[in-house]
Amino acid sequence: MTDAPFDSLTGFRAALSRLPAPDAAAFDAAAARNAALAKPPGALGRLEDIALWYAGWAGSARPQLHRPQVIVFAGNHGVTAREVSAFPSEVTAQMVVNFEAGGAAINQLARTFGARIDVHALDLARPTADFTQGAAMEEDDLLTALRVGWEAVDPGAGLIVAGEMGIGNTTAAAAMAAALFGGNPRDWVGRGTGVDDAGLGRKAAAVAAGLACHRGHLLDPIEVLRRLGGREIAAMAGAIAAARVARIPVLLDGFICTAAAAVLERLSPGALDHALAGHCSDEPGHGRLLAALGKEPLLQMGLRLGEGTGAALAIGLVQGALACHSGMATFDEARVSTG
Repeated sequence: MTDAPFDSLTGFRAALSRLPAPDAAAFDAAAARNAALAKPPGALGRLEDIALWYAGWAGSARPQLHRPQVIVFAGNHGVTAREVSAFPSEVTAQMVVNFEAGGAAINQLARTFGARIDVHALDLARPTADFTQGAAMEEDDLLTALRVGWEAVDPGAGLIVAGEMGIGNTTAAAAMAAALFGGNPRDWVGRGTGVDDAGLGRKAAAVAAGLACHRGHLLDPIEVLRRLGGREIAAMAGAIAAARVARIPVLLDGFICTAAAAVLERLSPGALDHALAGHCSDEPGHGRLLAALGKEPLLQMGLRLGEGTGAALAIGLVQGALACHSGMATFDEARVSTG
């Protein structure tokens, strides 16, 4: 784990202004290899695209995926006072214990695909402020969360998945998405933990109230994150940014993770070039958000659990893509005639 190279929000902005590009030579060499593999051109579909994307960021024409890392961040939200969730805030801490004990869905998927899993709980006893009444976080809180996320990334990891746990965080993500991309609050809210129609209405009202409360301050993506987001959302943004600086490929998870990532893209266009969308969740705002970011999901399984589960499931697609790309024989090696 590497110390964050910033000690202020200005420093974080500066870190995003000098992001590295993929290795063009490795990408070109991987493309040449792909063209020579013993198969019809394009026959492996998106697996070929995944392999080339990974090769460019890994800096290898024939890459292997080693040491994938799943990082789950947890935070609590003051907006739950608006009755926007079907579960109480205490569930966040209870689920952290479950993650640490290995009993959650994300633990099973990480184990299945050989991924290390790390869990970071961010000040659960002190929820963020209710964003309908004021800023969710002070600048110091936001900076601390960004640094936690940055420093959670293993610089030797071959792939990063950032997941989350936080009762109320689909409401925060919806508010952030509406602030970043516009639209009616009802277009961005979903059932989250399973709220009924009345709960859905309360979520939309909370988002509308948050936007009204912070009107005039939401042109700056960092302010969107500070005023409407949460500690675990900020930590995911920090982790995704750290992975970019280290040229580590990322699989984005669901709605909350994508809202965190969207802050980076709005701060620095192209900041998510190292990231693929692992899946599209069942939250209605997620597909809208992916479309706004120009990301086509690898999977669409109707998931809405969070934790990093959809992205973790997509690790298997990356493994399959690299197994084919790096392990297959070329036409010459297989002595197969090309006509």
